Amino acid sequence: MSWLKEIVRPKIVTKEKKDIPSSLWIKCDSCKDMLYYQDVEENLNVCPSCGYHLKVSFDFRKEYLFDKGSIEFLPEPQVKKDPLDFKDIKKYTARLQEAKSKTKLTDAIKTFTARINDQDIVVCNMDFSFMAGSMGAFVGQSIIDACDKAIEKGLPLMIITASGGARMQEGILSLMQMARTTVAVEKLKEHKLPFLIMLTNPTTGGVTASFAMLGDITMAEPGALIGFAGKRVIEQTIGEKLPDGFQSAEYLEEKGMIDVIVPRQEQKQIIANLITMLMNK
Repeated sequence: MSWLKEIVRPKIVTKEKKDIPSSLWIKCDSCKDMLYYQDVEENLNVCPSCGYHLKVSFDFRKEYLFDKGSIEFLPEPQVKKDPLDFKDIKKYTARLQEAKSKTKLTDAIKTFTARINDQDIVVCNMDFSFMAGSMGAFVGQSIIDACDKAIEKGLPLMIITASGGARMQEGILSLMQMARTTVAVEKLKEHKLPFLIMLTNPTTGGVTASFAMLGDITMAEPGALIGFAGKRVIEQTIGEKLPDGFQSAEYLEEKGMIDVIVPRQEQKQIIANLITMLMNK
């Protein structure tokens, strides 16, 4: 008998690879480190290695930013779901249904009143997970309704942006939301109510070209991509190489396009302070 058979192998309990949850580890989009999900979640979805701010859902953001139990949702706007009867590979109505099933959202924005450290505010929270946060009639009308609610209540308005731009399936009707939301914001300002913007990753296209750059105070999360057209499109158009970090929150702060970069851990206190100062309380 081989001496190898005399060795008693220790009983090691292992899990097969298929039994290990895929969500146990995530990869940072910036530094590419593999991160233990629980550590990242406890750090407000900020990479412990490099400080990169990963995308978060509304459900995640509401837990750290707004006072518990203070959120009251505004009525959702009733808009035509497929005004152009649009179809590419799939019908637009089918894409909407898929997005709703996947995200459990009605569209790419939620509007509500809430409190931040006991400061009342009206909020629009965009969600990139719903069709890349694209702006169609639903998003546009939601922002208009939120402006009206802020005026009615005499409250400041904050929009948390996350968008790939206008929603192509709604064509010119989507582009019209740029003008409509701009007018609504100007109406808010006529009533001398503060308008705050929090730019998150990414904020691009028609959202950047309209209400996202109209804030009385424009904040951004660290590392957020902010711009209109993509870097490659601009380089191909102008025939020049763009600077490193072009369209990052840090680059735009340096050039005066945004006022301040605010890490997630500091957002609640800073926003509450801004509300207090701007409302002269």
